[in-house]
Amino acid sequence: QVRLVESGGGTVQAGGSLRLACTRSGYTDPPAYVAWFRQAPGKEREGVAGINTLIASKWYAEPAKGRFTISRDNVQMTVYLQMNSLKSEDTAMYYCAARRWGGMPNFRDPRDFDTWGQGTQVTVSS
Repeated sequence: QVRLVESGGGTVQAGGSLRLACTRSGYTDPPAYVAWFRQAPGKEREGVAGINTLIASKWYAEPAKGRFTISRDNVQMTVYLQMNSLKSEDTAMYYCAARRWGGMPNFRDPRDFDTWGQGTQVTVSS
């Protein structure tokens, strides 16, 4: 059974940093595409960053550009999201998602991803 497990969330002051990790297991053929989404209370789930784990091409949503960095370690089967200069508006539940079949996804659309982790909470205090 394929699984995604997130870790690294927590509470940090504005301007601080966190590194989230998404570890994959159960895959015979690792998914080519992994993304980070987030969802704040009362808001829709939104894509934050995505990566092609084979060639390491990356995508970032506008709020993440210049502050967040997505990376992968294929030996550890882990995708990371380094988040710097955090703001109160970054407060949300962060989810890791993978796409096992099909071509390049729309990283903004949760419907393009078929496997999800349980989420990790990020809280930024101002």
